[in-house]
Amino acid sequence: MTRPRHRPPSWLSVFLTLTIALVVLPAAAQTTPFRITHTVDKGTQAQVTITGRVFNDARADAVDVYVTAEALDTTGKIVASGVSYVGTVNAGTSGAFVIKVFAARNAANFRVLVTGFRFGFAIQS
Repeated sequence: MTRPRHRPPSWLSVFLTLTIALVVLPAAAQTTPFRITHTVDKGTQAQVTITGRVFNDARADAVDVYVTAEALDTTGKIVASGVSYVGTVNAGTSGAFVIKVFAARNAANFRVLVTGFRFGFAIQS
């Protein structure tokens, strides 16, 4: 006597394929709706001042926007950082920021990026 071979349900392969696609695709296609322009002022103070604007190219308002500046050494290692709260950046507009990064006078380069936000509706008064 031979036993019948157990076959998994046909919907299982579709489910697994969709699950893998939902996990892998967002990680591979992460793009940001923001553009950042900034200037670095090493000045004569103990800290470096980075001023700039963050532009929201999305179709929705971004609220609770945070921008981080990272001071990098010649190998790209982060040696210091600073964070600024920008607040709400409405769709199609920009918001200003100022970040003071301490112990960064000898940094070879700076990287500035949006490190926190959520989409929502800004309350207008």
